[in-house]
Amino acid sequence: MKFIKYLVVGILFGIVMAKSEAISWYRIQEMFRFQAFHMYGIIGTAVVLGIIGVALIKKFKLRDITGDPIRFYPKNKSVPRYLIGGIIFGLGWALTGACPGPMVVNIGYGFLSFGIVLIFATLGTYLYGVLRDKLPH
Repeated sequence: MKFIKYLVVGILFGIVMAKSEAISWYRIQEMFRFQAFHMYGIIGTAVVLGIIGVALIKKFKLRDITGDPIRFYPKNKSVPRYLIGGIIFGLGWALTGACPGPMVVNIGYGFLSFGIVLIFATLGTYLYGVLRDKLPH
């Protein structure tokens, strides 16, 4: 019962993703073919809300659930690293029709084949962790 609020937020996230059609393979293909603005609108809204959220966290010096201050660290803006990572992420998204959030929502929605996608996304994340120090910076 201690983590019920996280369960509620997760359920609300899933409902929003489903109702906005962000879990739709068709909508994602439309986006990658530049045939519709729908997904770009959703992503743009998320980016704007994220910017506002980070600004509020910094302004009010908010803390995390354990009481520690939330810190933002500057990133190494190495172009090849982000370009290669973005291409790999985009290819995976285009081929599977889901990024990590909608992937889980699709499983909850009853599309159990996304379990395979989730397994390989988890495997890719694990491999990145193993190979991280050997990758170009």
